Amino acid sequence: MKYISLGSKGQRFSLKEVLFKGLAPDGSLFMPEFIPTLDEGFIRDFHTMELSEIAFHVLKPFVAEDVSDDVLNRIVKDTFSFEIPLKRVEDGVYALELYHGPTQAFKDVGARFLSRLLGFFNQGESRKLMVLTATSGDTGGAVAHGFHRVKGIEVVVLYPHGKVSPYQEYQITGPGDNVHAIAVNGSFDDCQRLVKDAFNDEALRQKIYMTSANSINMGRLLPQMVYYFYAAAQLRKAGIQDLPVFAVPSGNFGNITAAMLATKMGLPVKRFIAATNANDVVPRFLQSGEYDPQATIVTLANAMDVGDPSNFSRMYDLYNNHLDTLKNSLISISVSDAQIQETIKKVYNGLDYLMDPHTASAYFALNQLKDEDEAGIFVSTAHPFKFGEILEDLLPGVLEKSGYSIEFELSGAAGIDIMNPDYSDFKSRIEKMA
Repeated sequence: MKYISLGSKGQRFSLKEVLFKGLAPDGSLFMPEFIPTLDEGFIRDFHTMELSEIAFHVLKPFVAEDVSDDVLNRIVKDTFSFEIPLKRVEDGVYALELYHGPTQAFKDVGARFLSRLLGFFNQGESRKLMVLTATSGDTGGAVAHGFHRVKGIEVVVLYPHGKVSPYQEYQITGPGDNVHAIAVNGSFDDCQRLVKDAFNDEALRQKIYMTSANSINMGRLLPQMVYYFYAAAQLRKAGIQDLPVFAVPSGNFGNITAAMLATKMGLPVKRFIAATNANDVVPRFLQSGEYDPQATIVTLANAMDVGDPSNFSRMYDLYNNHLDTLKNSLISISVSDAQIQETIKKVYNGLDYLMDPHTASAYFALNQLKDEDEAGIFVSTAHPFKFGEILEDLLPGVLEKSGYSIEFELSGAAGIDIMNPDYSDFKSRIEKMA
C-alpha cells in the first residue's frame, strides 16, 4: 500500500512518509492509493472476533508493507485496550460509546494508535520529532495523554482560549513534560491554520522534524474505521441483521470519513447521517452543491465548532467528488444549541440515558432522519462528565446522582500559555522548543 496526495495524485508515498509529513508536499491531504476490499470470510464472520482481532484485519492492508504482523498485533492490542460498548437506548436505537478510554473521548483510539506507530518508526532517530496538533476540545487531551513521555517526541497542542470546557483544558495542559499546550486567542480554525502554515513553511521544515496528530494525519484516521466494524459486530451478536444507519457528530469530519472508508472496505451500512452544530457548511453543500465555509460559530458542542472541515476533501474523494453519489450515502443536518439542550433533558428524563452535547446532536439527527423500522446507531463521542457545567445547568444534581465528581474540573489549569493567532509568533515559539 502506498499513499497519494489529493492535490497531485501522481507521486506515491510510503506509510512512514505519510505519518511523518502529516500533509503532502503540495499542502493537500494524503489518501490511500486504493481502498482494499476485505475478503468475504471476514465480512461474514467478523462478529465472532474480539475487538483487537477485528482491528488487526481491518488495518493490516494499510500498514503491512511497513509493519510486521507482530508489531501490528502489539500496537492494536495496546490501542484497543478498553471496551467500546454498543448500548440499547430504546427500540431500534443504540449508542456506540467511544468514551471509555483514558481521556473519555473517541480521540483516544486515533491518538494511541498514531503515537505508537510514530514511536515505532522513530526508533533509532538521532533528532527529536515535533508533533503539532490543533484541537477544538477532545483531540488535545487524547494527544497529550497518548504522547506523554514518548521517547524522542515533543508535542505542541493549540486550542482556542476560552472555547473548551474546563475539564478539556485540564487534560490538555495537565501532562507537561514533552507536551506543550498553547491557548490561542481565536477559533479552532485559527489553531488549525497555524499548524497548516507550519507544515507549508519549507524553511521551517528544513530546521524541524515535525508531523501532525490531527485527523489530517492518516495515522489518526485509519484506526477509527475499527469501531464501526465493532459496532456492526455487536449488532449482529444481538440478533439484528438489518444494515445499520449511523449518526455521527461531525466537526472536522474525520470520524465519519473513517466510517465511510470502512464501508468501501466492505462494512455493511445502510447510510450515514452527519450531525453538525451551527457550523453547517456540509449540510448547506449537500443542499446547494456549493462548498462555502464560514467563520466558526461557538456552540455548546465545542468539538464540532469547525467552519471549514479539513476532512471534507477526503470524504468527497471517496465518492469520486460527485455530489449525487455522496448524497446516496449521506444526509446531514444542523442541530441548534436549543435542540441539543432539549434532547439532553428529554432523553435523560424519558430513557435514563445521559449524553454530552455532541452525542445529543447525533441522537437528535438520528431521531429526525431514521425510518421507524431501521436499526439506528448514534455515536457517543465523549463522556458527559467532560461537559459537567452544561449538564448541571440543564439537570441540576445529575452528575452527583450518577456518581461523578467535578471538583477538579472546576479548579482550572494554572500557568496557561496564551498567544494571538500570529504565525510569526508561533513559528518563533516552536523554533525555540526545537
